[in-house]
Amino acid sequence: MATVRPDARPHIVPIVFAVDADTIYSAVDAKPKRSPELKRLDNIRANPNVSLIVDHYEDEWEEVWWARADGTASVVEEGPERDRARELLTSKYHQYRDGTELVGAAVVVRVTRWSGWSYS
Repeated sequence: MATVRPDARPHIVPIVFAVDADTIYSAVDAKPKRSPELKRLDNIRANPNVSLIVDHYEDEWEEVWWARADGTASVVEEGPERDRARELLTSKYHQYRDGTELVGAAVVVRVTRWSGWSYS
C-alpha cells in the first residue's frame, strides 16, 4: 500500500488485505511491530489518497500480471466496518484463525479506479 507522507513523499509498505466489491480491507494485527500506531495510519488520517498494487510473476511471461487499485482510505477504530475487516481477513488468512489477533484499527479503502495488465 502506498500512502502519502506529510512532506508529500510516498510511503510504501506490504500489507495483507481482503477485497469486497470495490472496498479493500486491511487491519493492524499482532505481528511484531514497534507500535500499533503505524505510520500508514497517520498518513491516511492526513491524506486519504492511497494506491495498492498486486503482481504475479512467473518465468513464463504469459503468466505475468498486475492489478492496481487507487482510492480513498479511512482509519476505522471500531464499528461495523472494522468488524467486516475482521470477518473478511479471518476468512481469507488461516493465521488469523490460528491465533494472530487483529489488535488495532482497520484500514478501509474505497476504490475509485481499478487498472491492470497481463502479458496475454
